[in-house]
Amino acid sequence: MAFDISTLFLLMFALMALQPFILGRWFAMQRAQAIRAIEQKRKSRVITMIHRQETRSLLGFAQSRYIDLEDAQTIIAAIKETPPDHPIDLILHTPGGLVLAAMQIARAVEAHKGKVTVLVPVYAMSGGTLIALAADEIVMGEFSVLGPIDPQISGLPAASIVKARDSKPVENVFDLTLVLADVSEKALEQVKRGAVEILTPRIDAEKARALAEKLAGGHWTHDYALTPEEASALGLPVKVGMPQEVLNLMKLYPQPVQRTGVEYLPVELPRGKG
Repeated sequence: MAFDISTLFLLMFALMALQPFILGRWFAMQRAQAIRAIEQKRKSRVITMIHRQETRSLLGFAQSRYIDLEDAQTIIAAIKETPPDHPIDLILHTPGGLVLAAMQIARAVEAHKGKVTVLVPVYAMSGGTLIALAADEIVMGEFSVLGPIDPQISGLPAASIVKARDSKPVENVFDLTLVLADVSEKALEQVKRGAVEILTPRIDAEKARALAEKLAGGHWTHDYALTPEEASALGLPVKVGMPQEVLNLMKLYPQPVQRTGVEYLPVELPRGKG
């Protein structure tokens, strides 16, 4: 059978189109094995919410992910399927997302009778931190971070919008700013109230309100990195020391090769003299 250039081109295009799906299936099988191994070792139910950019589209373009209602639906279903007294390990790697979805997940976490441990191998910002507040224990790596949970309105910090409105006489404030400030005040109150709700089963109401104000009140920029030491000082149940099997699992959620500039080779140990 003779192959002309056009046929060869079509075959190459088909292989390029199928490659992301083949790799995706391979990584999915590897992840399933790794998750089962963690469950057997820790005697827990492992649920992951890993928001990485993976090559899942037709031509392998990366797609960013955030906490959304689909995540909430899936995690809530997984928690409800877990026996009430069985421990859950929830592995989070996320920049945050919808407050509504994060609160739904946090309420499901808080309602589970068995111990729930949130593991943060790298970062769980914004809505990820809100979910972590509902856990009985937060396991972080030495360099893992959490973040503030202050709401953002149209891409701007709600607390800063309110501050801008209050910085001048109301007759000099643009109408849109007044509207945004009104929404911002409501958003701030709602997030603080939600944080207190999921915190109070484990700490008293006064400490919960103080912690909610600190995390949601706009005291830092939204991307501020809360270290394990800072999070512990705030009163969160933080334990430092990420299990190696969780770090190994994270390697099975790869970034697209063409979108990263970071590379390294395995360490070569010196050979012994024989």
